[in-house]
Amino acid sequence: MRRRFWLGIAAVTLVALGSVLAAILVYSDDRRDFDRMQQDEATRAAHQMEAVAGLSVDQLTSAAAFFQAEDDLSRHEFEVYGRSLISQGALAGTVFVPRVPASKRNRYERTHDIAILEPVGPLSFRPSKPQPVYFPITYVAEKKEQPRRAVGYDLGQDPERARYLHRARDTGDPVSSPVIPLLIGGRGINVFHAVYLDRQPVATLAQRRRALAGFAAGSFRIEDLAEAAAEAVPPDVQLQLQAAGETVFGTDGDLSDGASVPIHIADRTWTLTVEDPDGPDVALPLALAVLGISLASLLGALILTWNRRERMRELKRQASEDALTGLDNRRRFEKDLAKAMARSQRDRTTGALLILDIDDFKRVNDSQGHPAGDRLIKEVAEALRRRTRRSDNLARLGGDEFAVILPRCTREEAEIAAEAIAREVREYRSEGGEPVTVSVGVATFGDDPRTSAATVFSEADTAMYAAKDEGRDGVRVFDPVAVREDVAER
Repeated sequence: MRRRFWLGIAAVTLVALGSVLAAILVYSDDRRDFDRMQQDEATRAAHQMEAVAGLSVDQLTSAAAFFQAEDDLSRHEFEVYGRSLISQGALAGTVFVPRVPASKRNRYERTHDIAILEPVGPLSFRPSKPQPVYFPITYVAEKKEQPRRAVGYDLGQDPERARYLHRARDTGDPVSSPVIPLLIGGRGINVFHAVYLDRQPVATLAQRRRALAGFAAGSFRIEDLAEAAAEAVPPDVQLQLQAAGETVFGTDGDLSDGASVPIHIADRTWTLTVEDPDGPDVALPLALAVLGISLASLLGALILTWNRRERMRELKRQASEDALTGLDNRRRFEKDLAKAMARSQRDRTTGALLILDIDDFKRVNDSQGHPAGDRLIKEVAEALRRRTRRSDNLARLGGDEFAVILPRCTREEAEIAAEAIAREVREYRSEGGEPVTVSVGVATFGDDPRTSAATVFSEADTAMYAAKDEGRDGVRVFDPVAVREDVAER
């Protein structure tokens, strides 16, 4: 019973752990699918943003090559070319920044009808002092009409842009600024591409600096770049664009559950983070866990209830069963005898009670020891089982004394059954080879409804002692006439 109980508890534990593990696996699988989907969304948005920006940077490179081939670019020519660049990509504005030495400043201003300006504030200008080299904005092409114009603005004096002009001059590759206020309005980045004099060597740094003719530049508004990324993801997805760890567009804060993808624009790397609010649903995993734990709890309760009942049944059995033979004990025998007699009176049938006692049992214990005596008692119990019916009640009353209740049995049938039991025991030999016999007393009940269980037991016991007095190894049926004669003789 204990083994079955612990096996049941182990099964309950496995059910509970299995349900929790299944819930974890289901949620992990959903989470992997969600993370994969979110990563795909981030990659798609980043590719879209890179493609739009990359196309404009490539066009800017082509513009630099075109400006290099032209010795002198008119305002109209640049206006036409610059607006075509804006209409095809994400550029908010295109600019040509010429390199104007101080010796050519007056001629440049007369030719282009402008004054070279240097910045005083974010969008305020005043004439600058003569400088060795100027980088004025000569042409600006914008998407919308702007309230301010930056024609003639000297980028060489702008601390936010000058360093990137110099880097573009020295490398010959497109160079991006960080997010800064744009001269055309709004916030965004500038991309600069050096334009060198046609047919001039540019293999070394010194050659590139001498051959510099100016810069082709483009302006990207952050909103326009973000819009390109947002078109590639569902509308409820949150976007965050960061540069150097600083959020420049989208949701502030840490999108810890989002997927991040690097974006390369010119020589600068950005980070695009996408977070989908529709995370993996925990309802199904939670339902699996709750169902499994509930089932385990129910099974545990059933097992505990079953164990308690088994324990009570075991205690009840122990209280009514002889520990050595497994037969009923004296307490159970008395109840069974009373029931058998009551049933016999109700059905108007007869029954019989057999009392058995092993002959010379003390001699067996003394000569062979108590273990041999216990084995003998077990053998007699087995003989009783073999020679009785399933409806009969067998009991060990204590020591070497046994009892058998035979319901629905006549006097003659009871005597035959007693003889069969005595014969079965007689054929048994102890370990020392000595014969074993029993004396059996038989008493019937059911004829007289006034007879009590104590009276029947006393009659069977008297008959058993009579069998012993007659020489043992025999069966004696209680005879009230013979008893009266014996009493009279005494």
